[in-house]
Amino acid sequence: MSLVKKELTEKSGFVMEFSISKEAFAKAENEAYKKQVKNITVPGFRKGKAPKSIIEKMYGKGVFFEDAVNACIPEAYEEAVKEAGLTVVGMPKFDLVSAEDEIILKAEGFVKPEVTIEGYKGIEVEKKVAEVTDEDVEAELTRARERNARTVEITDRPAQLGDIANIDYEGSVDGVAFDGGKGEGHDLKLGSGTFIPGFEDQIVGKSVGEEFDVNVTFPEEYHASELAGKAAVFKTKLNAIKFEELPEADDEFAKDVSEFDTLDEYKADIRAKMVKRNEDKAQAEFENALAEALMEKLVAEIPEPMFEAETENFIRDYDSRLRQNGLDLATYFKYTGLDLDTLRAQMRPQAERQVKVRLALEKIAELEGVTVSDEDIEAEYTRISEAYNVPVEEVKRMVAKEDIEADLRVARAMDIVKENAVIKA
Repeated sequence: MSLVKKELTEKSGFVMEFSISKEAFAKAENEAYKKQVKNITVPGFRKGKAPKSIIEKMYGKGVFFEDAVNACIPEAYEEAVKEAGLTVVGMPKFDLVSAEDEIILKAEGFVKPEVTIEGYKGIEVEKKVAEVTDEDVEAELTRARERNARTVEITDRPAQLGDIANIDYEGSVDGVAFDGGKGEGHDLKLGSGTFIPGFEDQIVGKSVGEEFDVNVTFPEEYHASELAGKAAVFKTKLNAIKFEELPEADDEFAKDVSEFDTLDEYKADIRAKMVKRNEDKAQAEFENALAEALMEKLVAEIPEPMFEAETENFIRDYDSRLRQNGLDLATYFKYTGLDLDTLRAQMRPQAERQVKVRLALEKIAELEGVTVSDEDIEAEYTRISEAYNVPVEEVKRMVAKEDIEADLRVARAMDIVKENAVIKA
């Protein structure tokens, strides 16, 4: 038995003393000697061959003490934690209490907090599913036509709104050119509002090959302060006019872009997908509102290491997603100008939310007596296997049964909250 004593302190802290058995320490000390002796030179002995007792006489009885203690801590600490019945979060701080009759260490850290929650049934929330109108379907159909448009070069008329004008331009303020004010062969969709207000309108009516001045005034809130509010002249040449010709919305178009034979069938599918998207969005907002309500009802002194650990989990997940796309955090930081501390700060609020909601749902699962069967766990392993196209046995090696069980309990607790929620009109 390694536990000597324990004490729970305020704000989910704990102080615990535990011992290292003489047998375990003697073994660890001998292992430390074996590792270090090859680097120790003692007169009269070949390097690495000096007896342990001789080295201790030369360098002191405690020459291997620190390494031996450090080697013993993990197992002795884990045993003491189990004996104490603690659910520890984060790594504790260790201090030596005594090394006389036996080695006694003190660990100071944090445990999972005591949680109380009331009123999780009958939470009032809104759940509004946006209606899909005929106009919404037509707008989606138009976007599909735009994605499949063909570009036609125009030579027999001047430029007009909706055209794509290919231009060369060079801007100046008070006759002096400015940085970023020059471009060649630039495609600009007239009416898109992507250039300075008034610029695109002055291309309308011009013909291919024309050279002309475009007179504009930079907005007062322009991002380049040295140009804000200034009048500018852009010497411009219209190189070409192009137009995106949309395909006709008919049965042939439906056949080309979908699995359907008629336009009506294709539009019905568009509507069904939009309805599903709106329902999914409303459900996500509904669940988010419930999560916010649960956080407000949660009473717990949550230790800082829980938030820190969850933040690091978020960062590891983000790094993993980047790597799946051929990037990593270092490359991401290079291109965004961010750093690890900034990313931590950005992810911290989401991590705090995750910790609080999880604690609330774990408590609800406890209060409701939620149970999970072996069949449920096997079904979840199968679901994960199919979702990620990974063999079930590999999933079982990667994810512990206890973690699957805990996640299922939390999910069922959320189902209880949702089933008992009061949806406001």
